[in-house]
Amino acid sequence: MSTPPRPAAPTMVNGFDPQRISALSAKTRDAIQRRNQVLGPVYRLFYDDPVEVLRGSGTYLYDSDGNQYLDAYNNVPCIGHSHPAVADAVARQLHTVNTNTRYLQPSVTAYAEDLLSTFPAALSNIVFTCSGSEANDLALRVAKYVTGNRGIIVTANAYHGVTETVAAISPSLGTHSPLDIHVRVVEPLDCDRADRGGHLRDQIRSATEDLHRHGVGLAAFIADSIFSSDGVISDPPGFLAPAIEEVHRAGGLYIADEVQPGFGRTGQAWWGFQRHGIEPDIATIGKPMGNGMPIAAAIFRPDLLVEFGQNIRYFNTFGGNTVCIAAAQAVLDTIRSDGLIERAARVGAHLKAGVLAASSENRIVGDVRGCGLFLGVDVIDPADGTPDPAQAAAVVNELRRRRVLISASGPRGNVLKIRPPLAFDEPDADRFLTEFAAALVAAQ
Repeated sequence: MSTPPRPAAPTMVNGFDPQRISALSAKTRDAIQRRNQVLGPVYRLFYDDPVEVLRGSGTYLYDSDGNQYLDAYNNVPCIGHSHPAVADAVARQLHTVNTNTRYLQPSVTAYAEDLLSTFPAALSNIVFTCSGSEANDLALRVAKYVTGNRGIIVTANAYHGVTETVAAISPSLGTHSPLDIHVRVVEPLDCDRADRGGHLRDQIRSATEDLHRHGVGLAAFIADSIFSSDGVISDPPGFLAPAIEEVHRAGGLYIADEVQPGFGRTGQAWWGFQRHGIEPDIATIGKPMGNGMPIAAAIFRPDLLVEFGQNIRYFNTFGGNTVCIAAAQAVLDTIRSDGLIERAARVGAHLKAGVLAASSENRIVGDVRGCGLFLGVDVIDPADGTPDPAQAAAVVNELRRRRVLISASGPRGNVLKIRPPLAFDEPDADRFLTEFAAALVAAQ
């Protein structure tokens, strides 16, 4: 089984290069220098000219000069920046009580019941955490406990979080962040293969056989069902079915990481795995769940938690705290009341059609993939069709100059990632498409 080499360092084509600081305005230089003094080198900034954010509203961000930026990147405020429903719910709950889940609190139970109603009936137990990283960490812990195995299979440029355990299953963090010895990496899904599901199944089988050769059984295969870090791979719906069959055949569990494709972003279902007609053993969610408040969760088949719950002491002080639950309930209510899943389908189709039209007139764009409000656009060298991360960075930064915010991803950093809040509507899409077409021309 061969896999492409991992990047020596994390690929962040849209990241700010500190060597460029002299080219920035005095105001921005001072802000960066003050920030670096206290935050240090761990924190990174986006764009050649970093964006100052003073406030947000809906699909827009604003700097201290009043400049408006169209946010076509942030999935965390999924119902829109500073949404009043969330702000009001959080304020009310803060004025009432905020405590942990060791007490009987009707709002926590009611939210759990409501959220679980969006999942298949077999996934009926939820454990709240504060972040998607914690949720994935717990999912792996349960999978290893239940199966008695240690082996984990991930895709070649996957990202699943920042705790030590999940960083060790996140190849996208680069070779300086080593993978666990029991992790096996499968090749990125080949977008040109007709039998994409069969290709993934065969890769999982080879990885499982390699684990067995080293005396290790399979605990779990974990995948983000839109493969956002692998370059956004969504079609055809159903291609994950052979994968889950192979995982179960090998005695492992299937973990669906829904942090990025979840909460209706695909426009076709609440959860990305549902587009593929599969039922994972565990699903993990985070980031958009509380519209920016720190809440996440792992959802399990209840049989997986029986012995684990009896024998392992697990507690998360702030996971599912009452204030974050209030925010999460407001998000769920708004997605339904505002028809945001249907909007994601409608606006996403309009956005994709416009991106395809603009791309057809520009030779630096290759494939356009995705569904709903999650698109991946390949930027290529027109001479030979190879990935061109430098040109992708040029497009990202030209859009930033035009006050439209996106990012880039993929194993080579050449895939434009367009992933706006679910509040994105047709006028937002039209503005984006106007600036996108202009940016493609200017970036060359």
